Amino acid sequence: MEFLAAAIAIGLGALGAGIGNGLIVGRTIEGIARQPELRGTLQTTMFIGVGLVEALPVIGLVFALLFTFVL
Repeated sequence: MEFLAAAIAIGLGALGAGIGNGLIVGRTIEGIARQPELRGTLQTTMFIGVGLVEALPVIGLVFALLFTFVL
């Protein structure tokens, strides 16, 4: 039963990260299309946001493995 819970936690974390990354990148492309001169600033902000969003599934993976095999 622990493996099922871990799989659900990892899967939902990946799903949420995929949706979040899609929204971030899509809005960045819209911003660059509207104001091309802000491309560098928008890309920097986008990469920071994507990095933060990608951290959540990794944390979910660590917790899932921790609770599955250690506790």
